[in-house]
Amino acid sequence: MKVGIDSYCYHRLFGEAYDDQKAPSKNITLEWFIQRAHELGVDGVSLESCFIPRFDASYLSEIKGMLDEYKLDRVYAWGHPDGLEGGYNEAAYDDMLEHMEFAEAIGADVMRVCGASLLFRFRDHEWMIDTLTRMFSNAMPHAVKKGIRIANENHIDFNSTEMLRLIHQVDSPNFGINFDTGNFMRVLDDPVEGMKKLAKHTFSTHVKDLKPQAGLSVDNWHFFACTPTGEGLVNNLELAKILKAAGYKGFLAMEIDYLHEEFRNNWADDDEDKAVAQSVKELKRIANLVG
Repeated sequence: MKVGIDSYCYHRLFGEAYDDQKAPSKNITLEWFIQRAHELGVDGVSLESCFIPRFDASYLSEIKGMLDEYKLDRVYAWGHPDGLEGGYNEAAYDDMLEHMEFAEAIGADVMRVCGASLLFRFRDHEWMIDTLTRMFSNAMPHAVKKGIRIANENHIDFNSTEMLRLIHQVDSPNFGINFDTGNFMRVLDDPVEGMKKLAKHTFSTHVKDLKPQAGLSVDNWHFFACTPTGEGLVNNLELAKILKAAGYKGFLAMEIDYLHEEFRNNWADDDEDKAVAQSVKELKRIANLVG
């Protein structure tokens, strides 16, 4: 079992601080993130396209060169924050297709996408799933041609049964899920039970660990705030075991979005980095246990 990091862990340092987060004193670069992943000794990275500063061929070639030099597996992550907006945004479909070119340019054979997001959680799920089925089905010939598998993330929108239905309706070996452990918990769906349904369709992961944060309403998505892996409520060891049994070949990509107050120092510049380093250590332990 391999271990990795999604660049969204550092979103605040990339310049995307939420309204209730403290902005850092300085920002990081994509190159810094890749170098840091190498220093932490991980096997792979998931690169959020929103933090890639340029998409010209020469720059993407440079990024591919870094990834190759460090022998890092890679996932290209498109769609933050709302992706196809549950099927309501036809223009986003064209953007998704264009980003397949960029995924190919950095040597990624898996592209994480967002079919919807938290903003669309209470829209008509039947309509959204059927519309997304059409969109993803139409996109499959493009993905197959480029040798790219599309991994749709549960982005605090659909539960595991709905994600499985969408996968079955698209019905392509190049379409599966980016399984986000914490986001299933945030829609009150047991991640372990979800993994039992979806492990064989899992192309990539976001390994979040979560626990409630005092002082927040339960309808605030920050209520289940991120902790370093092993400090929260998610049974990531069991999830890794299920993935292993299903023959998963990707990596466990740890991710942080909103760091629990217990693990931050008034939003110091290195809060997320400390949590990432601790999480990588725990994921390596899990990987060794799973084999």
